[in-house]
Amino acid sequence: MKTSALWLVLSLVAACVAAPAARAVDIVTSRDLPNLASVRASIKAKDFKAALAELTPMLETHQHADVYNLMGFSLRKTGDYQQAYTFYRKALEFDPEHKGALEYLGELYVETGQIDKAKENLAVLKRLCPSGCEELADLEQAIAAAPPKVN
Repeated sequence: MKTSALWLVLSLVAACVAAPAARAVDIVTSRDLPNLASVRASIKAKDFKAALAELTPMLETHQHADVYNLMGFSLRKTGDYQQAYTFYRKALEFDPEHKGALEYLGELYVETGQIDKAKENLAVLKRLCPSGCEELADLEQAIAAAPPKVN
């Protein structure tokens, strides 16, 4: 009887000790791509604040290049270039060949007068898209439309 009571107490202690570890699994971030359809719809409607409001909580639960890239895009479109740069770099840390992040970061460089850096991104896109792609064409167009550099 004492052995079974002792066993019961040890089992309960073990269960209590293990419980916090089980809860910790609930806060592990996912590298899976969340559904971004409504974010993309907000961006298409040029409602960048709504996109940011939806993306911000995703940052706590998802580590994915697309989430970081769309966060950077929305921030850039609201004029927050510094934060946009941070999120584009984060997207490229997760996926160095993320064509969208390369294009959008290149466009940020164009908007901030850093044409040489934009051309570096363009060179990477040319390597990734030897037959052409939308991201390459869009960045080429942004660079071509950039005002000439004044010395």
